[in-house]
Amino acid sequence: MIARARVMVVLASVLTLTLLGCDAPPGKPKLADRGLLSSQVLSFTTLYGNNCAGCHGADGRFGASRPLNDPLYLTLAPRDRLRQVIADGIPNTLQPAFAASAGGQLTDAQIEALVTGLVEKWGKSSPMPAGSLPAYAAPSGSADRGQAVYAAACAACHGPSGKGGPKGGAIADASYLALVTDQYLRTTVIAGRVDLGMPDWRGYLPGQALTAQEIADVVAWLTAQRRPVPGRPVQAREG
Repeated sequence: MIARARVMVVLASVLTLTLLGCDAPPGKPKLADRGLLSSQVLSFTTLYGNNCAGCHGADGRFGASRPLNDPLYLTLAPRDRLRQVIADGIPNTLQPAFAASAGGQLTDAQIEALVTGLVEKWGKSSPMPAGSLPAYAAPSGSADRGQAVYAAACAACHGPSGKGGPKGGAIADASYLALVTDQYLRTTVIAGRVDLGMPDWRGYLPGQALTAQEIADVVAWLTAQRRPVPGRPVQAREG
């Protein structure tokens, strides 16, 4: 009996030492091998790939929506605005709300990781300080004056009536204008589309950048081209 008891003690000691050498019983995944909950993911690459790449492109360019891999745009757009758009979306557009508080699935920390990642990954090589840029947002201008600005600065690419030209698509198309806000149009006029070869506000007229008034006016002309589209609400300035 004494010998048997000693054997049992030895076996128990060996089992105890074996378990102490592991962080989990056999067959149970180690802590380091366990996957994160979706709400715990803070990797910019993962968050961007899962939530943004479908519209803005796998590398931040050549997506259906504007490129985010654009230092000029990331200098133009205030950081708070980036955060707001990701969190709350833009009403009446295809930009959804991603914040859990707005019906999405991202935490505040994940939204902050996206904003920080955008700025640090794609915004560091900004070609100019923010102070030398036109304002991100501004009051609407004059559509009548904007028609002349469009003819001088945009028609060569987008066609004389904005229905498409040799180098650019139809930007006065009712279906397109029903999908974008006034601010989206203003942002595109200022920052261009780096992925599609569209110049920014400095490149439309040879040797002459568009003035703040000309930017406001040409955006007003574009928005004046909106027409009712079945199933689409009238767009607002925000976005």
